[in-house]
Amino acid sequence: MLLLKISLAQPKRDSILSLDAKLNILSNPAKADRLTGIARGIEKESLRVEANGMLAQTPHPASLGAALTHPNITTDFSEALLEFITAPSSSIDTVMNQLEEIHRVTYQNIGDELLWVNSMPCQLGSDASIPIGQYGSSNVGKMKSAYRRGLGNRYGRLMQTIAGIHYNFSVPDSLWEDLQISAGNQQSLQDFKSDGYLGLIRNFRRYSWLLLYLLGAAPAICRSFVGDHDHRLTSVGSDTHSLYQPYATSLRMGDLGYQSDAQSSLAVCYNDLPQYTETLKKALSQAYPAYDTIGLKDSAGEYQQLSTNLLQIENEFYSTIRPKRTAASGETPVHALIERGVEYIEVRCVDLNPLLPCGIDEETICFLDTFLLFCLLQDSPPTDAEEYVCIPKNIDRTVYSGRDPALSLLRGKEEVPLREWGRTLLDEMRPVASLLDSANQTVAYTHVLDVMLDRIHDDSSTPAARLLTEMRENDETYYGMAMRKACEHRDYFQANPPSVETMHKYKELAEKSLQKQADIEANDSLSFDDFLADYYR
Repeated sequence: MLLLKISLAQPKRDSILSLDAKLNILSNPAKADRLTGIARGIEKESLRVEANGMLAQTPHPASLGAALTHPNITTDFSEALLEFITAPSSSIDTVMNQLEEIHRVTYQNIGDELLWVNSMPCQLGSDASIPIGQYGSSNVGKMKSAYRRGLGNRYGRLMQTIAGIHYNFSVPDSLWEDLQISAGNQQSLQDFKSDGYLGLIRNFRRYSWLLLYLLGAAPAICRSFVGDHDHRLTSVGSDTHSLYQPYATSLRMGDLGYQSDAQSSLAVCYNDLPQYTETLKKALSQAYPAYDTIGLKDSAGEYQQLSTNLLQIENEFYSTIRPKRTAASGETPVHALIERGVEYIEVRCVDLNPLLPCGIDEETICFLDTFLLFCLLQDSPPTDAEEYVCIPKNIDRTVYSGRDPALSLLRGKEEVPLREWGRTLLDEMRPVASLLDSANQTVAYTHVLDVMLDRIHDDSSTPAARLLTEMRENDETYYGMAMRKACEHRDYFQANPPSVETMHKYKELAEKSLQKQADIEANDSLSFDDFLADYYR
């Protein structure tokens, strides 16, 4: 097996401020904007399905605009996999209102189809029956489709129908400036920010099992998803159509989800930005024999993948969290990070919660903000080889057995009960939540910690447990439960349709996106082969 080696060398660290010291710096009421200025944005995926729950075969509705260029409504892997994007905002209410608005508008444009409310799909046919996203005749549109064709050829299209929520998070420069001055750090502000966000990422990876326990909402799947493949699941009682593990949390994040034998050989280091970007650059240029066998083009000259290397583009690397920088047109994400550093982080391990119409709510956002700010402010030593091995083991244990009261996780060389470690982390987050409450003049952040602490004490209140309870009490299959929830949420959005003004706004956005796509197509001057060569150059 090909293995890209990384250095886990420990970079030199400047003077380290304690969590208490950082909280004290930020507790000045005159500096509340450091915390009220936290920005978050949501990218939420949902499959379009027919009234019987089968994957929709219809193209992306033209009335919703061009998936290539619309700022709020696009598609992910499949034509049927919608992606809703909110603008970054320092207001949680603004983010949630926009997400609701997009759902309401979408339901006005998809006829009798439903939005699947679970992360794990159901009622799927063969791989060939899953249509890949189409983005028009421009070079950039062709590239997006060819990339998805490559994903399907490499991993199977079925895996690409899994949906989730991506949570984008950043703090204002003023917060970084205060921390940098107090630490006596002599780096440029951007380098200090990049190091700080990578510190957040390291802590997030250490503790992300906690999110799977508290927020995981995928404890069961439809048998059609696994087919004849080996798995670790069992039938839900006498229901042979549904598979689960009794104490599972988020099967989406386990070996049934975004996993790849090829990528398991790719060790990405988050100890500093140069190590991170260098590893991805190598993966983009490293030949991989199995992908060479697929071939670059078919006999008709159609691209079957963008390259035969380990990664086609950086986004192919599956991770629970990513450092991000907005890239210019034609610029690769790695180049953007190298040139201008980390701008924000993207969390990628949050399940759609079928209990909530939008899949997420204000309470969940408050907890994510608290968790991420804690990860940012807490000391974050570099990851060593031992910890690198422990992190995926803890994820796997939590995915399949997270709600087992007897479950323990690896913390260094010791085994620690998950619930004990979880209580400790929530207690350590409390001063962070109190600070956020004070800045925002609310009690929402400490309240949500109490909610999460209840879930630690009693797993029956977790989303995963509640969904299994509903299936049992209603004598439902996974499919039956998911369809019932999908219909409930459709009725919720249709009961309060968008205003005339909102519909007009999204009609204009759709028309502008279609025109923008047409302009891009009209201005192409290179062949696709030359365009692709320039991109990789």
